[in-house]
Formats: sequence, structure tokens, C-alpha cells
Amino acid sequence: MRLEYFEMIDSVRSLDRAAGRIEARALVPEASPVFEGHFPGYPLVPGVLLTETMAQASGYLLLAHLDFALMPFLMAVDKARFRSFVGPGAVLDVEASLVHDGSGYAVTKAAIRTGGKALADAELRFRTMPFPDGLDAPMRARARSIGLLDGAAA
Repeated sequence: MRLEYFEMIDSVRSLDRAAGRIEARALVPEASPVFEGHFPGYPLVPGVLLTETMAQASGYLLLAHLDFALMPFLMAVDKARFRSFVGPGAVLDVEASLVHDGSGYAVTKAAIRTGGKALADAELRFRTMPFPDGLDAPMRARARSIGLLDGAAA
């Protein structure tokens, strides 16, 4: 997890295309400029970055589901809940499941746990559209780097 670059997912642990489900892992760094202001002396991952982590796991699920034919763009976050604080060094297990896909929109439900303990969950809505010029290749490269395209997550 590179917080300051919004690279939230470190690896895809499993992908079940038939069931519309992904499991990913995110390792919170021990140090990050984000922690300097949130909060000095008491570093916590901001809730918005936990939401982004769920959105990215959902986005990778949608990319796989759509076979990279369309790009998912986050449009809405519903029913978001944060149950505990997340600090440096935490290992986050992120799950996302496809609820709906059609008419250019997709909906997922996502959750973050650590050590089996629920940390956050939300329902996320995406608009699926053609890739903007130049974004397809970097998205495929990032997906490959986290194991989404290497067959291990098939």
C-alpha cells in the first residue's frame, strides 16, 4: 500500500469470476507522509483511504468481470461504516462481491477485515465506460503487478 500514490491494493489473493468475488490484501506502511497530519503522534489511516481501498478492490473485480473491455469509475458510496481504527503496519483483508452489472453501471459490496475483525464495509456504485486514451496499458500493468492477470488469481 502506497498511501500517498493511492495504490491501495498490494495483492490479489483470489478471484472467482463465476461468483463475482475478489479477495485482496493491503499492507499499511509503517511510515507515510499521510500519518504526519492524520494525526500527529497518533497515526491513523483516514476513512476516505479505507473507502478507496474497497473501491480499488471492487474496481479490479469489475475489470476482471468485464475482461478489461470497460473502465469502472466510482460514482457513489452508500452505507459506509467504519468500525475500528487502522494504524501503521496493519494487514488488511479486502473482499468485494458483484451485486449488479448492466446498462453501464455496476454495484459491489465490499468489506475490510484484519485478523478476522471487521473494520469497514460499504456498497459502491460505478459507471463503466470505455478507457480514456492512454489509461488501458497502465491499468493492465498495475493489475498484473498485483497478481490479477497472472493466472494465480484466476
